[in-house]
Formats: sequence, structure tokens, C-alpha cells
Amino acid sequence: MAQNFLTCDREQSFLLPPDLRDWLPEDHLAWFVIDAVGVMDLSGFYAGYREDGLGRAAYEPSMVVALILYCWSRGMRSSRRIERACMEDVACRVIAANQRPDHATIARFIERHKGALADLFGEVLVLCADAGLATVGVVAIDGTKVAANANRDRTLSYEQIAQAIVEEAIATDAAEDAEFGDRRGDELPEAVATRQGRRGWLRDAAQRLERERAERGEEIPRSRGKRLVKAKAQLEEELAVEQQANRAYETYRAHGRMKNGRRLGAPPKPYAPPAQPDGKVNLSDPDSKLVHGMRGWVQGYNAQAVCNEQHLILAAEVMTASPDFGHLEPMFNTAQAELAGAGVSESPEVVVADAGYWHLEQMNNITGKGVPVLIPPDSTRRKDARPGWTGGAYAFMRSVLAGERGKALYRQRAQLVEPIFGDTKHNRGFTRFARRGRAAVRTEWRLLAATHNLLKLHQHFAATA
Repeated sequence: MAQNFLTCDREQSFLLPPDLRDWLPEDHLAWFVIDAVGVMDLSGFYAGYREDGLGRAAYEPSMVVALILYCWSRGMRSSRRIERACMEDVACRVIAANQRPDHATIARFIERHKGALADLFGEVLVLCADAGLATVGVVAIDGTKVAANANRDRTLSYEQIAQAIVEEAIATDAAEDAEFGDRRGDELPEAVATRQGRRGWLRDAAQRLERERAERGEEIPRSRGKRLVKAKAQLEEELAVEQQANRAYETYRAHGRMKNGRRLGAPPKPYAPPAQPDGKVNLSDPDSKLVHGMRGWVQGYNAQAVCNEQHLILAAEVMTASPDFGHLEPMFNTAQAELAGAGVSESPEVVVADAGYWHLEQMNNITGKGVPVLIPPDSTRRKDARPGWTGGAYAFMRSVLAGERGKALYRQRAQLVEPIFGDTKHNRGFTRFARRGRAAVRTEWRLLAATHNLLKLHQHFAATA
């Protein structure tokens, strides 16, 4: 008797038109993503297209959004991989309805709608809140360092940038002389030719500048010459902000008075900002900084996240400063704003973070809102207390964390947030941003967080089905 196998006849044509609903099981992630996108507010995407219907037809935005969310959930973030998946992956063919958008179209869609794609995080959080996953018991805040799409060796000082601009101009002039001769090169064709200390003041000014840059969301130029000009302008802007803050501090010390009306104490030590910028800027991605991660220094960003007991990400933002110091209250406020947008009015019962977030003023502000904060004054690498960090709030926090209740609550920090970063980097392969500029990498990080929450929501419904 011959062996019994299922027939494999690749010459057999379809006897009836194929039905896409028969290609995937009912509980497949692709159907879940399609249904989730169907109830999202995508008006931000449709607003970018003409309402009169003129011009070449574009791909349906809801289809492209569903395709991006599904592929990012599966670890496919490259537009070329997504294009290939639309031909080889059955789920992608179902989502795209057998259409095949090329990689350039997908990349342009992401670039054109980067703001709306970043806002998808809030739309997914609304769905999670409706399912009861957006709980606000113990909330953990932490950050992870992610490499930028930049070469660390391309970091230049102000003098090097100025010299490179001159060399670039000389090379451009020589190339134009060789191409145009005595002509200018822009002629039309012939056919158409007719209050704390000084350090605190300077630090606050630098932080305000970073917030302003984040709000501006400027794109990184593609040409090297324009990136040189942008890098030079950034260093000059930082120096101007430092000089202005220093003058304001000097004026305050000279004319300011204490609450009791008495003049301030002895004048501070004289300080004069440098005559020219002394910092450095990376030429590949001028917005990225040298940040210190678990494996040393990398040229990248500090990706921040707030998560809850369901391992759901409640807020996701990107910072340029390497230390986590100063990011506690901004991330807490962002999480509250995201929760409010999702219809969750409750405040967290307790906020936990590691020692890098210790900022007494910000901790007091959060505690003043009725939310306890648990942050150890000392890192786990220290055997003894930091010099000068004794008594007062430091001793109180150490006593709280030494108790059974405080120890049990703080132990949840690593259990909540570390698995998220481990899954993101190891399982989903997100170890480097693909695009350049703070606004672009913020879209990437928030889109990645949105797909993380989407997978959590899909698992929740699969478990309760």
C-alpha cells in the first residue's frame, strides 16, 4: 500500500473566489488589530488628505494604520520588511486586503503622520481602560537607554563644526564652479528664461530649553551641510540660554530680597560663561546625547515609561538627558494626563522609582497631591549613605523602606517595569531607533508602547474568552 499524504498540487486554481475570512482563525491577532483600529479616532490621519477627491487615490489610512500596528506588534518595523510581508505573510495580506503598498509609501505615511501615530498610544490606552486594565494601584516609573540612529564618532565640538562648515562651503563652491563655470547656477532654463543657586538657575534654564525643543519637534535635515548648520545653531542657542540665565541670577543676587525684606547674603563667587560654546553635538543626530546605559555609554536617548500592576504602559516619553533626575514629576503628570484622556479619574495609590529619580522638590509636589512616593535615597551599589544625605527626608524614607510594608511595595518596582523593557529589547528586538530627531524617536517609542498595550489587551481577551 502506498504512503498516505495530503495532495500538494500547486497547479490547482481556485474553483471559487477566495474569502479572506477563511485564511486566519477567528482569534488571530490580525482580526483583533482590525477591530481595534475600527473603533479608534483616526481623524488626525484623514485630515491630511483632500476632501474633494481630486488627485491620485491614496491607500485607506485605517488599513495602513492597522498594518503598521500589526507589523510593529510582530517586531517588523522596517518599511521594506512590511512591504515584503504584504506579499509573503498571510495576516498582512488579510489586513491589506491583498494590496501591496511599497516601502516608500509606508515610510512617507509614517513621516507624514508622525504626530497622529504618536497619539495612537492614547487611543489604545482608552481600549485598555474600557477592559479594566488601566488600574492605578502601584505605579512604577523607570527609563531605559536606547541607541540613536547615529554614529558616536560623529560627535563634534563647536570649533570642529565651524571648520567643517567652512570646508563644506569651499567644497560646494569648487563643485559649482566646475559645473556652472561663470554662471550662478540658479538661472532658469532658456525655455523659461524671462531662584536656587547659580547651578540651579543654569540647570532650570537648560531644562526649559529642552522642553521648548521638544515642543518645536524640528526634523533632522538629510544633507550634511544643513545638519552642520543645525548643530552649530544648537550649541549657540545653549550658550545664549546659559548667558541669559547667568545674567538673571546676577541681577537677582544684586537686587533681590528675602521674605523678611532683608537683602541677600554675600555675593556669590564670580562666574563668567565661556565666550564660545564648549559643548559637543552629534552630527548624525544632533538631538541625541551621550547616555549611560547598563553596558556603558551609547549615543542615544533616555526612553521613559510609567507602568501599572497589569504591566500596562500608562505613559511613554523620550528624554535627552542621561540621568533620570528631574523626570519624576513630568512623567507622573504625563501619566495622569494620559489616564484622564482614557477616562480614568483615580490617582495612583503609590509611586515607586529607583534612586536615580530622587528629587525632593518633585517628590513633595507629588506627595502634596495625596500620592505617596517610594524612592530610596541610596542606590543598590552603595553600602553606606551618600555623604550629607542623612537625617530629615533621607532618614524618613530609609525607615519607610526598611519596614515590611514599604519593602513589599518597593519590591514591585522591578517586577513591574523591568519585564517590559526586557520584552521590548530582547523579545521584540527594539535596541535602536530607526529615525533621527527627538520628535521622530518619540513617535517610535510611543508607537512601540501602543503595540505593547495592544498585545496585552489581546492576551486579556483571549484569556477571558
